[in-house]
Amino acid sequence: MEYLLQSALLKDMKEVHALLLASASEGELLPRSLSDLYSHTRDFFLLKDPKGAVAGCCALSIVWEDLAEIRSLFVRQDLRRLGHGRLLVEACLESARAFGVRRVFTLTYRPDFFGALGFIEIGKDKLPQKIWADCIHCPKFPDCDEIALQRDV
Repeated sequence: MEYLLQSALLKDMKEVHALLLASASEGELLPRSLSDLYSHTRDFFLLKDPKGAVAGCCALSIVWEDLAEIRSLFVRQDLRRLGHGRLLVEACLESARAFGVRRVFTLTYRPDFFGALGFIEIGKDKLPQKIWADCIHCPKFPDCDEIALQRDV
């Protein structure tokens, strides 16, 4: 089967929201509201199956003049370990380069995956813009159990 990588459209966001909520309920990532997803539609790359259903997603969120975050990475369970996650992250990294972003970070429960893509672990104290913009609103703050990793682009 051939899967298509594309930028998200507004009409995709309800499907993305459902996938992210299911993944959040399994403890794989943090939930995001539908309103938040609509306002960040342009951040998302999608992997679509041959029937047009969303099979994976990943977002690049610009945080500061030289810093962006990879977030909301999801690949459908039956498609994992086939390179689709890597494809989505690489699309975000290419987008970061196009915007002139020098550093990309992620907060994740899967540090080995990102480590294989050249990300290195850092302390969350290296991300003050993220902490004050998003993390203080998180129900896990200040006891975040995600791992911070960063990569130069």
